[in-house]
Order: sequence, then C-alpha cells, then structure tokens
Amino acid sequence: MNLRRRLLWALGLGWGISPSVFAQHVPQEQLLQPYVGVNALQKGRVKLEIARLADNGFNVPLKVSVASPMTTQEHVRRLLLLSNRNPRPLIAAFEFGPSSDQVLISTRVRLGGSQTVYALAQTSDGIWWLDTAEVEVTESACLDQT
Repeated sequence: MNLRRRLLWALGLGWGISPSVFAQHVPQEQLLQPYVGVNALQKGRVKLEIARLADNGFNVPLKVSVASPMTTQEHVRRLLLLSNRNPRPLIAAFEFGPSSDQVLISTRVRLGGSQTVYALAQTSDGIWWLDTAEVEVTESACLDQT
C-alpha cells in the first residue's frame, strides 16, 4: 500500500471514530473549579434524583430540588447540572431570584456513558451546595459532541 492510500485510510478511520470515545473522566476538582472557583462546597440542601441505571443515554430523567426559603435575604441564585464524562460538561444552567416560589427542576438529559452527575446550587450568601449521583448507562448518547 503506498503512502497516499495509508494516509487516506487513516483519515477515514479517524472520521469514523465516535467523539464520545475521546470524552475522558474528569476528576471532581478539575470539573467544578471553572464554575465555583476555590469556594468550598457544602452538602445537604440540594437533592438530585436520577435513575441509577439508564437503558438509554439519550433520554435520562432527573429531578433537582433545593431547600431554601426563597426570601430576599436568603434565596438560590443559580443551579448548575454537570457531568464528568460528556464531551461538554455543563448540561444545564438555571437562574433564580427571591421572587421564585421554589427551586424544583424536572427534565431529561443526554449522557455519554456511565458517569457522575453533579447538581450545584449557589445561594445568595455565595455558598455553593452540592449533590452527586452515579449513573450507569447501557447505551451511550452524545455521539455528536452535544
């Protein structure tokens, strides 16, 4: 096989590989640092509910709630959903204010394989609250870098 054929064969093979193969496991500190900086994370107020086993990563239901009085003095400002193995770690971001009655999100997400899902909530006093859940996905999604 000449050099040109080998090069074309290698390029064709490279295009055929799924991008999810390149999505590597990211350690928690490295994943969360761009969003929360060096702030300490607290546990307790955020509740993340997601199936521990998902047959299909294209449509995984999850529910997040945050215990907060939602007053002017004390309320949730922001809620982030992250994953450590998707090609793009930020799944969703939500903004809240004191006029919000409660923080309750119910949605479906795409997951690129078995991984940890993170729910982060920032309260008006600047404290970040965290809950995590391990999800085992039998059929991966996120094949097109989304």
